[in-house]
Amino acid sequence: MEIFKHGGNLTRLSRISGRREDEILDFSANINPLGPPEWFRSVVSASLSKVIHYPDPDCTELVEAIAERYQALPQQIVAGNGSAEILHLVPRSLNARRAVIPVPSYADYASSSTTAGLEVETLTLQEKEGFRLDLSSLAERLAGDEVVFLCQPNNPTGSLFDADKLRRVAFEHPSTVFVVDEAFGSFVHAMDSLTKDRPENVVVVLSLTKTYAIPGLRLGCAIANQAIIERLRNIQPCWSVNSIAQAVGVAALKDTGYVRRSQQFIMEQRETLVTQLKSIPQLTVFLGEANFLLLRIDRDDLDARTLSDRMLVNGIAIRVCDNFVGLDRRFCRVAIRTSEENHKLCESLKSAMGIARSARRKARTPALMFQGCSSNAGKSVLTAAMGRILLQDGYHVAPFKAQNMSLNSFVTRSGDEMGRAQVVQAQACRLDPDVRMNPILLKPNTDTGSQVIVMGKPVGNMDVMEYVQYKPKAFEAAKEAYDSLARDFQVMVLEGAGSPAEVNLKHHDIVNMQMAQYAGAPVLLVGDIDRGGVFASFIGTMELLAEWERVLTAGFVINRFRGNKDLLHEAIEYTLRHTGRPVFGVVPHFPDLGLPEEDSVSFKAGLFDESAEDEDCVEIAVVDLPHISNFTDFDALRGEQDVRLKIVRSADDLNRPDAVILPGSKNVIGDLEYLKDRGIVSKLQELAHSKDAEIVGICGGFQMIGSAIADPHGLESDHKAIPALGFLNVTTVLALEKTLTRVTAKHLESGLTVHGYEIHHGQSDSSDLKPLVKKEDGSMDGCSSPEGRIWGTYLHGIFDADEFRRWFIDRLRDRRGLPMKNKVCSRYDLEPALDRLADAVRRSLDMDRIYKLMGIA
Repeated sequence: MEIFKHGGNLTRLSRISGRREDEILDFSANINPLGPPEWFRSVVSASLSKVIHYPDPDCTELVEAIAERYQALPQQIVAGNGSAEILHLVPRSLNARRAVIPVPSYADYASSSTTAGLEVETLTLQEKEGFRLDLSSLAERLAGDEVVFLCQPNNPTGSLFDADKLRRVAFEHPSTVFVVDEAFGSFVHAMDSLTKDRPENVVVVLSLTKTYAIPGLRLGCAIANQAIIERLRNIQPCWSVNSIAQAVGVAALKDTGYVRRSQQFIMEQRETLVTQLKSIPQLTVFLGEANFLLLRIDRDDLDARTLSDRMLVNGIAIRVCDNFVGLDRRFCRVAIRTSEENHKLCESLKSAMGIARSARRKARTPALMFQGCSSNAGKSVLTAAMGRILLQDGYHVAPFKAQNMSLNSFVTRSGDEMGRAQVVQAQACRLDPDVRMNPILLKPNTDTGSQVIVMGKPVGNMDVMEYVQYKPKAFEAAKEAYDSLARDFQVMVLEGAGSPAEVNLKHHDIVNMQMAQYAGAPVLLVGDIDRGGVFASFIGTMELLAEWERVLTAGFVINRFRGNKDLLHEAIEYTLRHTGRPVFGVVPHFPDLGLPEEDSVSFKAGLFDESAEDEDCVEIAVVDLPHISNFTDFDALRGEQDVRLKIVRSADDLNRPDAVILPGSKNVIGDLEYLKDRGIVSKLQELAHSKDAEIVGICGGFQMIGSAIADPHGLESDHKAIPALGFLNVTTVLALEKTLTRVTAKHLESGLTVHGYEIHHGQSDSSDLKPLVKKEDGSMDGCSSPEGRIWGTYLHGIFDADEFRRWFIDRLRDRRGLPMKNKVCSRYDLEPALDRLADAVRRSLDMDRIYKLMGIA
């Protein structure tokens, strides 16, 4: 039988259980369940360069920080390699003959005293009194030749003694030294610490190791009178506290907010865990105040060690307490951890005790999340690819992105607005788009503000700070949407946004790691190697993640690679050594996927620009607007061999096009003024008067080619009204109510069916002009000039209809003097593109390993 002197020995637990260390849920060590603070890794990284020098033997900055935090003098403080080192030094530094130790208590009090040659006298705390310390009984044992070891709160019982009464006892016994170990005191809300009003014969020992969840780093300190501290320093090994630990300690002592959050978290979790444990028959729970609980097994046929062995087989480690003086084989101790972990503890306890387990919680829906080292790293496309791969392998799968910032949106059948990227992902999963897949949509309308859309409906315009305040409410909506969606599917594929390492945003981020943690989704970080610096991006991102975020991060995916991937081997191995995370695959560069882009990043970067000259082509110019929305309205035109798209960003770009498309905009008035300032309006007016080109306005573009636009409610701008281009006699007023609807209609001039969706605040009056299309409900949309050369519509996606698109192009060809083709030349169908994408990504990724990661292998 192997006796464990302390909890938390993962090496031994791993050897005994046959499990990897990261597969063991450790309740045997009482460490802060929140994990290290957010700043921890950055402080460690910044101090690494100091390891080439000896550390400061006096711990000057650390001691000053301790002095400031606890209102003591530097001469009254010693720092140590964990509180354990100090506890071992104290008996050697004092002229005591014996040690008085109330038990049960931390074993090292007795072992350090015995090693120092002191007689050990114990005072047994009574179980029937809840192991409470009677200070009067203790005082009766004191003769002045002793050191008294007290733990506040007690380890392993968690009980507290009256600190003010101890002050009186210490005052009455000035020849006795009282060592008060407050290693777990920082977890107790409003505990009366002996660091305040400390008697001269009291030594207070503190553990930063436990408080800040850094047991592997080791850091503690003691506060006492100057004479005792000097004696401790004289026998302490030089350079006891390394440079990194000193730097971390200085930062930790300034972070009082972390301590308050920890206390609140533990108090809430302890209350729930106590209730759960009390419901287990033949198990007694002792109500302590610390971040752990003492348990007693009330069965003759089962002891704590047998219970521990059974639980360890299932990967749960608890602390057997039979080596605590005063406790027998019935007792064990468990740490307080997170809600989900505590639930696993209770279920494992029941199983090990042969008790029927609770009605099983519905297991989390298996999930995987793609996050990026940057925006436009390709995570949206990989999410779509993974959705199609899972579908091909027989899984009922759905995509999810908690929050999307994009002006490229879509309307579902139920009239809800969502990001277009999740629409493509839904198509990859062969699903009808569902607003639950993208519950939060932000549509920028200024440099610092956006329209906020929650579950498909706008809730208002907010600037950055307003939205930060609103985010907790938005996150609740996102979590509800995820839960609802996940209940309906076997597997979920999530997408993050931007980078999880944006240090100015991550504390209120709701789309990356917070969402991954909520969904229980392992994270694959996607890096765009085409930009360069992908391995630095991987390593840098990991360095900026908090420890809990690093735990969620399973590894990396290299995206958009050109060349021989064997050349990456050395860098991949380096990344594994540095981060401990593998690369799950190298995805090649796809020059033209044939899929709609997620947002306007690629469009703005020139992806859609066409420079090839072909006499058999018609040229369609698309005006690039600062707040362009739904730019995928002309995506179908890219697939036509006889169409050359030209993106217009200056007046010089508008020469002699066959057609000009003014696309949608989230700030129509602002974008119209932008066109005037750039001289593009003058060129458009020349084209309109010369009758050389067809001019098309879609949604916001439709409003622009009218005569006037009014924004009385300030929905998109500060301007109340502005003259428009005047190409059509159409006046538009932006109304508070937003139109969101799917549309099937007949194009009146061609007689062809078109389909799409409307997303607009504008209410346009064009009663004097002939309508463009007739909807299924009999209402009209859009209008055109008498000869049909200038027209506008609110219908996004009008060019997606193959027959209408060819009719439109043939009309341009005829006007240019080219023969009309009179047949559909290109089918706008994403299915083949999605299958090609899935096949290529499947070949590129280690799918077996990914499926195991998700728990579906």
